[in-house]
Amino acid sequence: MGDYTTVTVGTDGSSSARKAVRRAAEVAADSGARLMIICAYEVRDATTDRDQAEAERALGDEAYKIIGASPAEDTLRSARDDAVRTGVSQVDTVAVHGDPTDAIIEKSELYRAELVVVGNKGLAGFAGRLLGSVPQAVSRRSKADVLIVHTV
Repeated sequence: MGDYTTVTVGTDGSSSARKAVRRAAEVAADSGARLMIICAYEVRDATTDRDQAEAERALGDEAYKIIGASPAEDTLRSARDDAVRTGVSQVDTVAVHGDPTDAIIEKSELYRAELVVVGNKGLAGFAGRLLGSVPQAVSRRSKADVLIVHTV
């Protein structure tokens, strides 16, 4: 893959994202690189409860991707455990309030990652318009190499 010293990967806890984390961990382990796992989250705001309720109804099982700070740490703990089981020795995690694409790009630049790993699952329909396509946006905006993992 290359001589990577830092690899970043975004996760939202979905099965698709878990596949991306495992692949990122494999690359990091093979390169002897540090793995940085990023989880972006949004917090519920009383002024947007109605919009949040509408989004939750529309997104169904996918709603956890945009709502709630508390699941982020659990998501990161699980992703870290998966990465360690894959064989990577240096794993760091960070929860970031805000947009997933912005979080992945900003943290990847901050930690000087040479590789950013994302899953290929984009959301179609209303969910896609609401959340956008993280893989597409990351691949356009990243200054580092981007590995888009086939996860679906």
